[in-house]
Amino acid sequence: MEESTISRARKAVSPKSIFITLGAIGALAVLKSSILMTDAGYTYVHQNNITGALDVFTEPGIHVRMPFLSKITRYDQVITVSFGNNQGEAFYQRLPSLQVRFADTYTGQVPATFRFKLSHSPEQIIQMHREFRSNDNLIETMLIKNARNVTVITATQYTGEEFFQGGLNQFKAQLADQLSNGIYTTERRQVEVEQVDLVPVGFDQDDSNKLQATKQLVWKTIPVTDKSGQPIRQDNPLSQYGVTVTQVTIGDPSPEDQLDKLLTDKKKLVAERIRTIQEQETSKAQAKTEQLRKEIQRTREVQDAQRAKELAVISQQKEVEIARQIAERELVEERKKKEIAALSKAKELEMAQANLEIQKANAAAASFEAKAIRETGIAEAEVLAAKYKALGTYEKIYTAEMNRDVAKVLYQNLPNFKVEMPQNYIGGNGGMTSNLDVITGFSALGLMEKSKELSQQSKQ
Repeated sequence: MEESTISRARKAVSPKSIFITLGAIGALAVLKSSILMTDAGYTYVHQNNITGALDVFTEPGIHVRMPFLSKITRYDQVITVSFGNNQGEAFYQRLPSLQVRFADTYTGQVPATFRFKLSHSPEQIIQMHREFRSNDNLIETMLIKNARNVTVITATQYTGEEFFQGGLNQFKAQLADQLSNGIYTTERRQVEVEQVDLVPVGFDQDDSNKLQATKQLVWKTIPVTDKSGQPIRQDNPLSQYGVTVTQVTIGDPSPEDQLDKLLTDKKKLVAERIRTIQEQETSKAQAKTEQLRKEIQRTREVQDAQRAKELAVISQQKEVEIARQIAERELVEERKKKEIAALSKAKELEMAQANLEIQKANAAAASFEAKAIRETGIAEAEVLAAKYKALGTYEKIYTAEMNRDVAKVLYQNLPNFKVEMPQNYIGGNGGMTSNLDVITGFSALGLMEKSKELSQQSKQ
């Protein structure tokens, strides 16, 4: 039973199917080895091992390569080298801080970060690949060593005190310049270093709180300049490969213990000197303040006396002015009274003349009115006499017209007349002689009307 099963399995897996499967796998392997897919941010160098040709790819895409007989080397287009940063991802981003020695033999730790950008020129990339052969070798043997070397050389151009007392920004600018364009050609000379310090403390000084420039002789590395004043530079190892420096960042540097103690002691001495100067200035200010206070008090007293004198003069002038104004006001009032009296008399005269004219006008008007009334009465009497004379002449016609008008009015109002006879009558030979008779009669009438209503309701 088992032998028959094995024989059937051998028949199912034939050599032909095995060859087909192996051919498909080989074709996929050849196809995968023949295609190169490039990503953004990287530069790829393709080396054909048969012909020895080198191809450079700097843009993302799909490219054809020699399968199995070619080599691909990838370079970062932008490389960051960090000294003193323990948070980096690669070894060249987790390097210790740079230790530098200054011109006055003091040392210090300087954390720094450098950012480099590779060239896009195929010739420069191929030259760089021929010399360094890998991305890590390029970073370790050229970028890191060059950055450390330029930083150390730049530090020799500064003293420790100069560096830690405000020279960091200038140090950063010179470091970036030498790293990008080449190191300065230098020579060691003894030069005067100018320092800013407070003047010595004294009791009779008005400028003891001011700063003064002091000079000190030190040995420094000085850049050599040409006739135009530009620094003479050495060859830049980055320029032949097209590598450029895009950013230089300096962290918080730390001096050695001896330099740190020197700076701390100097800071304390300056602080003590400033405190002493402040105390002197405070004493001077207090003395000046007291003197000014006395001067102000004396000036205030003089001003108060002058003000009192001026107030007395003003008071007298005010009284004189008030008396003058009172006299002028009384004179004006007297003049006003006279003018008012004159105006009053003139007004009475005008009123009397006006009344005379009014009375004359009223008399003339009354005379004219009497004449008009007389003429009107004469005219009305003549009209009435003519009217009655005419009526007497046509008496019958006038009477007929009056009767006609009366008949016409009666005829028009005849439908509105209604004559009703009384239903009850109370009376006697002698009439009603007392109130009791009247009341009795009205009661009888009421009873008769009530009985009449009841009879009508019973009929209904």
